[in-house]
Amino acid sequence: MSGDRYAQLVNAPGLSALAGGLGLPRPVELDRHREGAPVLTGAVLTGAAPGARLERALKANLDRIGVERAGAEGKAKALVFDASGISDSTELVELQRFFYPAVGRLQRNGRVIVLGVPAAEAGSSRAATAQRALEGFTRSLGKEVGGRGATCQLVLVSAGGEEQLESTLRFLLSPKSAYVSGQVIEVGKGVAPLPDLDWERPLAGKKALVTGASRGIGAAIARTLARDGAQVVGLDIPQASEELGAVTAEIDGDAIELDITAPDAPERIAERFAGGVDVVVHNAGVTKDRTIAKMPEERWATLMEINLSSEERIDDALLEAGLLATNGRIVCVSSMSGIAGNSGQTNYATSKAGVIGMVEALAPELAGRGATINAVAPGFIETQMTAAMPVGPREAGRRMSSLSQGGLPVDVAEAIAWFASPASTGVSGNTVRVCGQNLLGA
Repeated sequence: MSGDRYAQLVNAPGLSALAGGLGLPRPVELDRHREGAPVLTGAVLTGAAPGARLERALKANLDRIGVERAGAEGKAKALVFDASGISDSTELVELQRFFYPAVGRLQRNGRVIVLGVPAAEAGSSRAATAQRALEGFTRSLGKEVGGRGATCQLVLVSAGGEEQLESTLRFLLSPKSAYVSGQVIEVGKGVAPLPDLDWERPLAGKKALVTGASRGIGAAIARTLARDGAQVVGLDIPQASEELGAVTAEIDGDAIELDITAPDAPERIAERFAGGVDVVVHNAGVTKDRTIAKMPEERWATLMEINLSSEERIDDALLEAGLLATNGRIVCVSSMSGIAGNSGQTNYATSKAGVIGMVEALAPELAGRGATINAVAPGFIETQMTAAMPVGPREAGRRMSSLSQGGLPVDVAEAIAWFASPASTGVSGNTVRVCGQNLLGA
């Protein structure tokens, strides 16, 4: 929160009590990943409803992760509850029975995870009703614990997905998910066998393409994938050559100076990865805001080409040439605007909703190829662009979330690295908001 003067002020000695008395939000400094740190610093308290289906898989995964288990008393860094056995609305009281005494034990920057099953696999209409109710619970609880810097997620595990949980649990329990809350994540049976890997460098030996890599979120993605072992190729327009070169030199990567809307761009990218590519991150994008009544066709079409159509053509070229590796990854950057809409952003919101549609449409096809596709939808992220906003909209953007602060580019990058991991073979077709549980569209 180094650039957030409001957060610094309300948390200053002598002023924090006054801010609390006035009911002002006091953002908690969020824990973020530090190299060499364990997944979770603290104990996990677990519970389950009668008839829980995932208890054995949960225990096995937590044992592999190596987390400490909480006892009957004392603080807990994480609460994990298996609600997969709830098959009737009358059984939802099991949520109250576990969380009523447990939530007070949750530490600052804690984690809450509820496990369930997709409604379509619940087995009956009543069970489906009860499982769907879990979404309202987790999103509400996220808003209750957010003031402590804590997060809450719902993970729906499909049949066969029990053995695919480790990558997702590692991400959601760790500081890497600091700015992700109130999300519903589906884990399936996996599109490829789970590999043996080094969890500190899960992308070792993998090749990754990151578009729009010269600065901001794109640069953070490139650095994070390189940290995880990937050989990164950063792509950006020729006008960003100097910044792009600095980023790729820092991570010992390679650079491609290319306008992705150029007619030959897909072909040139395919030629560059003639030996195959493991991870493709579609990050490049622009805003060209204006109300629809003042939106000329050229302004609409230019944005759509950059934000959506070029991604489709690049994917087509790579897939048609068979260049996306087995257990490969496509990860797209959407936006909260693509979910909730935004006045003056009809073109941008259309493009980013289209990205989500592309993820949902391509997921089954890619599964047949042994690959996955997912998206992140950032909310208010502290970048050069948001720093230049007028103070009113900037402060509103920061405070309108459960965590009462803006996120950092690395928060988006960490979510993308989770999707990109070879161990995330059971995670596909998801769009996860990296927005601190923004109060709009959340």
